[in-house]
Amino acid sequence: MTDTSRPTATATVRIPAPAPGPDHTHHVPRQAHHAPDHVSVAAPAIELRGITKRYGQVVACDGIDLAVRRGEIHGLLGENGAGKSTLMKVLSGLIRPDAGMILRDGEPIDVTDPRAAAGIGVGMVHQHFSLVGALTVWENVILGDATAGLAGLPASQGAGRGRDGGDRLPGDGRWAGRMRAGRRWAGGGRLRREEACAQTVRIGERYGIAVDPLARVDTLSAGQRQRVEIIKCLRRDPDVIILDEPTSVLSLAESRDLFAVLRRAVTGDGPPAAAACPEAGVGAGAGAGAGAAKAVVLISHKLTEILTATDRVTVLRRGRVVARRETSGTDAATLAREMVGREVALGEEAAALGLTPATAAATAPATARSVPPAPATAGTRTSQPAADEAAALELDGVLVRSPAGSALLDAFTLSLRPGEIVGLYGVEGNGQHTLGDLMSGLIIPAAGEVRVGGRPIDLRRPGALHAAGVGVISEDRHRSGCVLDMSVADNLVLTDLAPVSGRMLVSRRRQLRHAAELAERFAISCPSLDAPLRTLSGGNQQRVVLARELAGRPSVLVAAQPTRGLDVGAIESMYVELRAAAARGVAVLLVSTELEEVMALSDRIAVISAGRMAGELAPEDADAESLGLLVGGAALTGPAR
Repeated sequence: MTDTSRPTATATVRIPAPAPGPDHTHHVPRQAHHAPDHVSVAAPAIELRGITKRYGQVVACDGIDLAVRRGEIHGLLGENGAGKSTLMKVLSGLIRPDAGMILRDGEPIDVTDPRAAAGIGVGMVHQHFSLVGALTVWENVILGDATAGLAGLPASQGAGRGRDGGDRLPGDGRWAGRMRAGRRWAGGGRLRREEACAQTVRIGERYGIAVDPLARVDTLSAGQRQRVEIIKCLRRDPDVIILDEPTSVLSLAESRDLFAVLRRAVTGDGPPAAAACPEAGVGAGAGAGAGAAKAVVLISHKLTEILTATDRVTVLRRGRVVARRETSGTDAATLAREMVGREVALGEEAAALGLTPATAAATAPATARSVPPAPATAGTRTSQPAADEAAALELDGVLVRSPAGSALLDAFTLSLRPGEIVGLYGVEGNGQHTLGDLMSGLIIPAAGEVRVGGRPIDLRRPGALHAAGVGVISEDRHRSGCVLDMSVADNLVLTDLAPVSGRMLVSRRRQLRHAAELAERFAISCPSLDAPLRTLSGGNQQRVVLARELAGRPSVLVAAQPTRGLDVGAIESMYVELRAAAARGVAVLLVSTELEEVMALSDRIAVISAGRMAGELAPEDADAESLGLLVGGAALTGPAR
C-alpha cells in the first residue's frame, strides 16, 4: 500500500554551496543533493529529481530537476512540447515516470495516481478541462470527494483529520479506507446541495472567479468551465497548487485579483480557502496547517505574467532544464531567448510572448528599438482596406437566447470589410462562444440577419455559411474543430470532400496528394498523414484546422481563440497566416481574450460585453485601461464609437 501520509514541513536537506558564475542559459546540469555538513536549509515543499519520461523514441522529460519552495510562486516556461505538461502530470499522478523520484518536504513519496497526489496536498488546474458536462457546477466541484456536503451526522462527528494527516471519516481514520468509508457514509446520508453551492459561491467570490453553481457545465463557455476547474482545485485547499495557463479566460482585473490571493496564500497571510469554507472536504486544511505558506507552480506563456507574479522561474526546452533564474534578476528578452533557443525581436514577436506593444517597446534593448522595420513579407500587409469598401460580413441586430430565455447575443451588430482584421475582445463568457456557434451554423438566431457579401444567409439551411464562403477556426479545437482519432489526412477534408472525390467515391490518391500539399504549405509536422491527429502537438493540430479552413478559399475567416494553448513558434505561424489571409482580401474576424494579439493584429478593435457590442477603438487609441472599461460595460468619451 502506498504511504501517502504528509511529512512535517520542518524536514531538512543538505545542499552544496552554489557554484560560481552566471546562470546557465544552455542545458543546466542536474542539481546536486549532497553538501558539506554545516550547510542545512528547510526542504522544498515539493521536489522532483531526475524525472525522465519517454514515449517511444521521443524523450518528453530528460532528467529534469525541479524544486518548489513553500512561500513562493514558481514560474515554469517552455514552448509546446518542452515537457512542462508531462512533468506536471507526473507530479499530479496522471502518468508514471520512467526514472526519477518525487520528494515531499524532503521525504521520498510514491505518487501512483491523482488520489495519491491529492492526499499529499498537490492540486492541479489543467489547461484542458476534465469536467462532466451533464452535471451542474456544484456537482463537478465536489466530484470525487466522498464526504462533501453530506448530511446525516452532527458536524462534530463528520469528516475530520487523522493523526497521519489524512481524511478521518466516522469510525475510520485510515487513508486506505477513505473511499470505502465514504461510500458507506454516502449510502446513509444525503448531499446538502445548499452547502455545496454556498462553498462554490464563496470560493468563486474570494478568488474573483464567480460562476453560477446551479448551471449545467455543458451550457458554459470555455472560460466559465475553466473557472469551475480552478474552484474545484482551490476548494480542497492544497499545499502545492499547479496552475496551467490560469488567466487565459480572465480579465486583467480578475487576473490581478487571482495573483493577489495566491500571493497571500504562498506567504501565509490571511485565512486559507479552508478557513473561508470550513465544511470543505478532502484535503482542506491538510499538510502545513491553516494559514501556513503554500507553494504555487505557474505555467504560462505570458512573459509579463511570469515577470510580475513569480519569485523564481525554470525554463524548459526540448525536455531539459535550460535555465533557472530569480525573477527579479531577469527580463523578458532573456527569458524569451532561453525559451525558444534564439534571439527574439520583441517588436515583431511581442504578442506571441504575451507582451503588449507598449510593454515590448519598453522592454526591448535600445539597439533593438533602433533597428528599422523589416521589409514586407508574405504575411505582412502594405495597405489598409478602403473605408468605403462594401462589407464582406455583416451581423445586423442578431439576437440569440438561451433555453432559459436570457439573451446570449443581444442586438449584436458588426461588419467586416475585405482585407480587414477586426479584433473582437472581451472576457470569456460574454457571448463569444455563442457567436462562434452562430458563425458555424450551429444555432439559429431569434432575430436579426447575417449577410455575406451583401447577401442574406438562410441559417436554417445546414452548411449555408460554409457554402457562402465563411471559414471558422473554433475556440476549442478538441470539442468542435477536429476529430482526434481520425487521421491527419481525414481531418484536412472534414468540411469539404469535393477536392478529393471522384464521380461517386473519395479518391484515396487525391486525398493523400491534397493532404501532402497542405502539410507542406502550412508546415504541418506529423509522423505520417495517416497518423491520428491526437499524436500531433497542439500547434500542429491547430495548423491542420487552419489549413482545412483556408484551403476552401473563404471570403470570411472567423478565428476564435486561434492561439490558445500554442507555443511561441506556433503563435507566430498563426499570426503570419492570418496576416497573409487578410493580404489576399479575406475578411478576418479575430475573436480573442488575448489583449496582446488583438492590439498587435487588428485594424479595428471591437469590444463585446454581456452579448452586446460595447464599442470600437482604433489600435492606436487602445490601451489596457480603455479596453478594460469597455469590457466592463462602461461608455468611453473620445475615440470609442
